[in-house]
Amino acid sequence: MTGKPGTALITGGNGNLGRLVGERLKEQGVRVIKFDIPGTGSSQRVMDQSDDNEVVVQGDVRDVGLLRETMERYRPDTIFHLASLLSGSSEADIQMAWEVNASASFQLMQLAMEFKVGRFFFASTLASYGEVEESPMVQDFPQWPSNLYGVTKIAVERLGVYFKLKHGMDFRCLRFPLVLSPFAPKAAVTAYPSHALRAAFNQSSFVFPVSANISVSTIFLDDVVDSIVQFTAADRDALTQHAYSLHAYCLSTTMVIDAARKRFPGFEYRHEIIGSVEELIGGWPSAIDDEVAKKDWEWNPAYDFEKSVMQLFQMFSAEAR
Repeated sequence: MTGKPGTALITGGNGNLGRLVGERLKEQGVRVIKFDIPGTGSSQRVMDQSDDNEVVVQGDVRDVGLLRETMERYRPDTIFHLASLLSGSSEADIQMAWEVNASASFQLMQLAMEFKVGRFFFASTLASYGEVEESPMVQDFPQWPSNLYGVTKIAVERLGVYFKLKHGMDFRCLRFPLVLSPFAPKAAVTAYPSHALRAAFNQSSFVFPVSANISVSTIFLDDVVDSIVQFTAADRDALTQHAYSLHAYCLSTTMVIDAARKRFPGFEYRHEIIGSVEELIGGWPSAIDDEVAKKDWEWNPAYDFEKSVMQLFQMFSAEAR
């Protein structure tokens, strides 16, 4: 099997991460099938080809019939499973969170086995660890999450390893730290660094939900996209782990404030601590030992914090034009 898939199915394919992964794959000549919920893109339930390298399927990831129809019609070589409810939404509706994040993932893995999909990538998170008492956090640190979002991520990780060990699925997983992104969802309170920098760019004030001394392992969006594509294309024999935790740099609230004021001296802010957010972020490590990923598949982040901020403001400017 070659390292580059011929056809890739991306769940959550119309989301910001799915869209960027899809664009990167299409640049490599990969045919991309985007599967996402209604309202996230222009598409039909009956799949219509939008161009030679992309198809968009509108549907709920819990719809096994539509997923089966999609698999049968397009026969993907690789699945990039990115669809999930985020942390806040998961706590707001724990039943739906389990159905979308866990049960639907199990169904998708069963279909992947049935249709002999070559590789199955799953995006996990630092939230799967819960409170971490050491920094840098080691690769095999115990995972005891404090919220349902993290619980569902662990459930899918374990399912993937089961299908890998018992049934031969080429399951691959990356655990991402906090992501600095121009597309951070407005409702994602933990994405406060991205929101703060956007507020500074927009010459608006910002309320930080955490204290100034909070710091956390962080990665820029472009490195997330690159790592997913690079890791999924890596030689299976080179991989010594079922899942890898990644790290780019440590980011503190003070660093965000300083970066904002360096470019926008009039940036105004204050702190209104949200206890649950402070507790969650404060329990995450400020650094992660990702040497195994660097050794196994040559993971190497291209963005430090300064470069991330420069790129972020360039993207904000491009949006504004």
